[in-house]
Amino acid sequence: MSDDQPRMARRFRGFLPVVVDVETGGFNSRTDALLEIAAVLIDMDDQGRLRPGARLHHHVEPFEGANIEQAALDFTGIDPANPLRGAVPEERALTDILRPVRRAVRDYDCSRAILVGHNAFFDHGFVKEAVARAEIKRDPFHPFSCFDTVSLAGLGLGQTVLARACEMAGIPFDQQEAHSALYDATRTAELFCTIVNHWRDLDGWPPPPPSDMPPTLAADTGDEIDTD
Repeated sequence: MSDDQPRMARRFRGFLPVVVDVETGGFNSRTDALLEIAAVLIDMDDQGRLRPGARLHHHVEPFEGANIEQAALDFTGIDPANPLRGAVPEERALTDILRPVRRAVRDYDCSRAILVGHNAFFDHGFVKEAVARAEIKRDPFHPFSCFDTVSLAGLGLGQTVLARACEMAGIPFDQQEAHSALYDATRTAELFCTIVNHWRDLDGWPPPPPSDMPPTLAADTGDEIDTD
């Protein structure tokens, strides 16, 4: 990409990170209900530092025939039948969230969004299945790639559990609020931005030229294979 493109477009190879968290009726993205979804857009300031941006959120009506495991409801505390949830159909929930994501992709001159999540494969799978059920044609998210804060926190903080990683990063975490999609997405966004910004502060970004990179294990072992 050319140097005159926005920094966000250069930072992640043209992808715009968007944090997503879902609460569901089970682990199977094809058969189990999507009950709540939240997204946090990621902004970049003039100094190239990331910060959480707009927050998007909906409680979601289970799709027709959806499976809901009681164990999942016990874990999240969600009552799908509670009218005070203000739940909306999947199509509306996705439309209300994906439209601002598409707009942000355009504003930052990125090629598409990339989902950021804590155990991101889980959230990614439920979003993709819901998009397919709603027959949404303009899904801004990458079809299979995502950024996982479990891996980033394990590398940078030595922790993989969201609450413990936030604690190590100095981010307040209330266990009573956990397992709300909006709360978890907000904390995951703060964690993602903290780790990426800290890597930048350590002079990890922009990366040095390949000639200045330290030698890899391959450089030590060479191409020879010991067959003895």
